[in-house]
Amino acid sequence: MSKFWSPFVSGLVPYVPGEQPKLTKLTKLNTNENPYGPSPKALAAMRAELSDDLRLYPDPNSDLLKQAVARYYGVQGNQVFLGNGSDEVLAHAFNAFFKHDLPLLFPDISYSFYPVYCGLYGIDFTAVPLDEHFQIRLEDYAQPNSGVIFPNPNAPTGCLLALDAIEQLLKANTESVVVVDEAYIDFGGQTAISLVDRYPNLLVTQTLSKSRSLAGLRVGLAVGHPDLIEALERVKNSFNSYPLDRLAIVGAAAAFEDCEYFDATCKAVIDSRDALVEQLKGKGFDVLPSAANFIFARHPKHDAAGLAARLREQGVIVRHFKQERIAQFLRISIGTPEQNQALLEGLGEL
Repeated sequence: MSKFWSPFVSGLVPYVPGEQPKLTKLTKLNTNENPYGPSPKALAAMRAELSDDLRLYPDPNSDLLKQAVARYYGVQGNQVFLGNGSDEVLAHAFNAFFKHDLPLLFPDISYSFYPVYCGLYGIDFTAVPLDEHFQIRLEDYAQPNSGVIFPNPNAPTGCLLALDAIEQLLKANTESVVVVDEAYIDFGGQTAISLVDRYPNLLVTQTLSKSRSLAGLRVGLAVGHPDLIEALERVKNSFNSYPLDRLAIVGAAAAFEDCEYFDATCKAVIDSRDALVEQLKGKGFDVLPSAANFIFARHPKHDAAGLAARLREQGVIVRHFKQERIAQFLRISIGTPEQNQALLEGLGEL
């Protein structure tokens, strides 16, 4: 703390991202990165853009990428917003839509940066408990609110809320914005983007970090009614008019165009997830149903923190959370078949 700080800074509780070890000889299954590299077409587009033109500012509207997203999802360009990773997109959404007198609603087990953003922007919130199966209860969100936000599939549980349930939630909350945070939707769910033309209060956010293997590029997006997009643009242009650089724009656009590679890598992750779930169940684990590129598992006879420590000794890193309700779970990112085998061997006999 310093006398030079603005008063609110000392009260912030910053988000702590997943560990990014400097060692390379590790099986890294802790931050949900895609085990397969980006589309070769995306890499080629970025190499072609790497020229003297980097002396020039990028397009502040990122129209090339905006149109690629619009074509892919069958929406209009004015329904698409882009930002420096979905974290930035979500931060702008918190600022643009949730600063009202009533509390924001989100699940009690969810992204830990939701409360962080509330602290940063002075937003009241209510963390709504998931049920005993770690599922969202729709009736719990039928209360006055400044907005609703939830990941789908949820994180860190991996549990999916079906599209018809999302529609029920929208019908029950017509006077506030509902944000569906779809970082992992491509690994087993249906995007809610199909609903945006019917519900002007729906905003769907996504990232290129997971299913399109571009976590290092930092590209996020939102799709919604043009009025919602206008609000996000106003916030963005009051903060940073150039959130995406020239390489990110062309690389992300090419990734959206390469549907064949996208479909193949998503299928590979899904197949590996399904196989790993059965293998972990064979070792006695309870595994929640997952529609993400990770699984959430616990062993009834072994402490989760101890298992995480055992794996680390074997060079395998997974994510353990200290939050009371989930302290006996491990979140395990899906790797290549070879990485998943290293996990199983690291666990040994249980």
